[in-house]
Amino acid sequence: MNPNSSYYAVIFTSRHSENTEGYDDMANKMETLAKTQIGFLGIESARNSIGITISYWESLDAIKNWKQQTDHLVAQQKGKQDWYNWYKVRICKIEREYEFFKD
Repeated sequence: MNPNSSYYAVIFTSRHSENTEGYDDMANKMETLAKTQIGFLGIESARNSIGITISYWESLDAIKNWKQQTDHLVAQQKGKQDWYNWYKVRICKIEREYEFFKD
């Protein structure tokens, strides 16, 4: 990610259902696949009582193409049927970033 130019973030917040069989394998497959998509910039994820995954993209078109990618569509459907009780997707434009890092 380039701190000198704007880009987009897709924030996926979710709560799992009791049935998570196959979820971890699919999540790993989707992350690997996302990394091959044109416009993909990076990903961050954390899970406790809720999960938050943020993927970063060069453009809204790149996000749209990822949402419509065939294998991703299958994963989305499986998530609705089996793995999630609730989720929310937010798409944001990142105007600026900065960070702190301690050695």
